Amino acid sequence: MSRVRRIGLVQQAVGDDPERNLLRAEQAIREAASRGAELVCLQELFRTRYFCQREDAALFDLAESIPGPTTERMSKLAADCGVVLVVPVFERRAAGLYHNSAIVIERDGTIRGHYRKMHIPDDPLFYEKFYFAPGDLGFHCIDTSVGRIGVLICWDQWFPEAARLMAMDGAELLFYPTAIAYLDGETDEENAAMRESWLTVQRGHAIANGVFVCAANRVGREERLRFWGSSFVADPRGQLIAQADDSSEQVLVVECDLARIESQRRGWPFLRDRRIDAYGELLSRFRR
Repeated sequence: MSRVRRIGLVQQAVGDDPERNLLRAEQAIREAASRGAELVCLQELFRTRYFCQREDAALFDLAESIPGPTTERMSKLAADCGVVLVVPVFERRAAGLYHNSAIVIERDGTIRGHYRKMHIPDDPLFYEKFYFAPGDLGFHCIDTSVGRIGVLICWDQWFPEAARLMAMDGAELLFYPTAIAYLDGETDEENAAMRESWLTVQRGHAIANGVFVCAANRVGREERLRFWGSSFVADPRGQLIAQADDSSEQVLVVECDLARIESQRRGWPFLRDRRIDAYGELLSRFRR
């Protein structure tokens, strides 16, 4: 039986109107489905502009519950199109408690999984610790009709431990909804180096774990940030089998043969050769 799956990634610029952003994301999902996508992943915080460039308590009003208006719309769309969806949400869990989250919706419209971003950055123009509590749902995969998937979000992509734990939980496809950008004031060389580092570390996750890695990033200028797009799919060898450019809106639809996971891991048996008896100190913050 064929294990080829068609994966869609949506790369869009985001405007000021959340309703229009939601409508445009729905249109992109329909486009991906019309081109044969079986699973479609949206970019991080797709419904709003990247508001974490400043600290403003009024922006908590952008958050919504799960389930809520966005998840209800997307559940209907998943059922209408017959596709699995990875949908990022600015989650209002309780009064004063918010998460940067994503849900997975099965093709029948049911919510199959929920992930809350575990690693929360606090960098210039990325003041996420003001808005989001760290995730508390752990690193657990979600079984879908397309395959067993792991969902992580943006800053999570720099941490090999997160990718490894998803692989150890059986992930075949690892998704990173993302909002990452060039900063004003940096040189072209510095910006290019950062983008290359971003690509390299995720390709490394694909290689080290023998999984497909799929990253969906936004494009366009938002205040002092220019989002660099470059959404991509890497195979278990870390090879880029599809990549969008760094400036235009695109919908990628990519074939991923999940049978390649088995063949790759037979040749490069990293999971077999891990010295799990010797890694206890990884639970320390620092050894010295």
